[in-house]
Amino acid sequence: MSLTSARRAKRRGPRRFTRRDLVVLGVLLGIPVLLDIAIVWGPTLASIVLSFTSWDGIGSIHWVGTQNYTNLFTNYPPFWPAVRHNLMWLGFLGLIATPFGLLLAVVIDRGVRFSRFYQSTIYMPVVLSLAIVGFIAQLVFSRDQGVLNAVLGNKDNPTDWLGDPNLNIWMILIAAAWRHTGYVMILYLAGLKAVDPTLKEAASIDGANERQIFFRVVFPTLRPVNVIVGVITVIESLRAFDIVYAVNHGRNGLEVLSVLVTDNIIGEASRIGFGSAIAVVLLAVSMGFVVTYLVQEIRGEKNR
Repeated sequence: MSLTSARRAKRRGPRRFTRRDLVVLGVLLGIPVLLDIAIVWGPTLASIVLSFTSWDGIGSIHWVGTQNYTNLFTNYPPFWPAVRHNLMWLGFLGLIATPFGLLLAVVIDRGVRFSRFYQSTIYMPVVLSLAIVGFIAQLVFSRDQGVLNAVLGNKDNPTDWLGDPNLNIWMILIAAAWRHTGYVMILYLAGLKAVDPTLKEAASIDGANERQIFFRVVFPTLRPVNVIVGVITVIESLRAFDIVYAVNHGRNGLEVLSVLVTDNIIGEASRIGFGSAIAVVLLAVSMGFVVTYLVQEIRGEKNR
């Protein structure tokens, strides 16, 4: 090494940030952090505090301790049906819509004819909001002018798909799954494209059939995608609001926790403290599912 090169190497060291660099980093990192605190964590912490109070949004705030939670669990009839409906959302999306999206992704990944057309068509509902999906569900499942009753020919005694409390939750779940399936399909398609083909070839040479290759080779490599899909499914199930509110304001068999929060906070009662207690319960349940799932996946990743 020449003397000049040695001097240059000596001059090189840890680069020190200038005042301009610090300002740029502060702006680029500080603004998103401040927005996150103001929009997400600020209201979250405020809801937790308000859940222990009685407040109508105008008058003074009165501390009531755990009274809101006691009334919620023991003296609020819509609560437990809403919990049951949210669990039904989770089970339907997790056990039916998600596996169906995975199946569609596997079929399209094999290169069937018109795969681009199928992919675009199945993904199209994802660009729609759940409120729009709710309006579409009304057009399909309406009692008097719905497409389904017209196809079935039920003119004399039409089925009230959205008015019957024993049926409407399943119709809404089908509509929500229609949107959720396309989302899951795209995620798994991206994961399948990243699978090393040599792994499948090696398994095939060892005598494994297609089913064994998928469950023993392909599916384990999709662990990161499984984590994302699992978290998204839980969040979609527990934050369900738009579609049920668009159909019948979340009543008559479509009660979910998010609707109860809205009815109590911005409804005629204006029970902000009580509505905040419902929101905290929904937050705790959501975080419980997500954190448990992520911890299990991280432990599984470390044990590999």
